[in-house]
Amino acid sequence: MKKLAEMLHKKGFKATPQRLEIINYLMNTKSHPSAEEVYKNIKEKFPTISFATVYNTLETLKKSGDIKELSIDHERKRFDIDLSPHDHFFCKKCKKVIDIYEHKSLKKDLPDTIEGNIIEEISLFYIGICESCQKT
Repeated sequence: MKKLAEMLHKKGFKATPQRLEIINYLMNTKSHPSAEEVYKNIKEKFPTISFATVYNTLETLKKSGDIKELSIDHERKRFDIDLSPHDHFFCKKCKKVIDIYEHKSLKKDLPDTIEGNIIEEISLFYIGICESCQKT
């Protein structure tokens, strides 16, 4: 937690216990949670926390480049603290988001520019039915 507090201070943010817990939660989940899911889980430890605090913290972390917002789920924004290069798979049935690291990436064959526009980031995700849902 001390490293998290130092990170927030370096970026000019107050390291409140609530903010630290939000970051800690994100670091310890692979579920790519929505703001609502983060709020639900943080509220157990901080009953007086508001949804606005959770949402604003996530937006601040997104703007500072510490998390990514995923537009993979049409029902809600999802967040990912893992900034390493990887893609995502979205299960239409259970709504789970799965990190995809090892595969033949389509990204490597793409150019650095398209029609004179410089590409800074490529977002690729797959949609289908996950292995668990196929069994049910």
